[in-house]
Amino acid sequence: MNLLLKFLVFIVVMLFSVSSANENFFNDAKILYEEEKYEESKFLFQRNIVFNPKDAKSYLYLAKIFNVEENEIEEEKNLNTTLLLQPDNEDAMYMLINMQLKKSDYSEVEGLLNNFSKICNSLCNKIVSIKKRLNDIEAKEET
Repeated sequence: MNLLLKFLVFIVVMLFSVSSANENFFNDAKILYEEEKYEESKFLFQRNIVFNPKDAKSYLYLAKIFNVEENEIEEEKNLNTTLLLQPDNEDAMYMLINMQLKKSDYSEVEGLLNNFSKICNSLCNKIVSIKKRLNDIEAKEET
């Protein structure tokens, strides 16, 4: 019985340690990101995802890193994953809208903008500039 109790205590301690380590990966990665140490932060965000594959914040920060690195394919993959896990993530949606605006994908931006209008809280002021850029794309396509 004593051995079983020790084993259970060990399991509880290990679970707590893993949970605590996961949070530290994200927090440490975010600090490195803010210090513009992108390679180091990318590694920790990816490591955090290994332990917590549904952490939308890690995917969002990876997308931001890939944006800085101008790796559009990986940026878009991570934005889509962020939105799959957290459909109301306005930062990810705004970043994806900007990507599609650069590609002049009128219909994609229109759909994203419709969804963005429904979920925005802190970035609602961006809607006017998005609509202006969208109208510019439409005007170019008509000429």
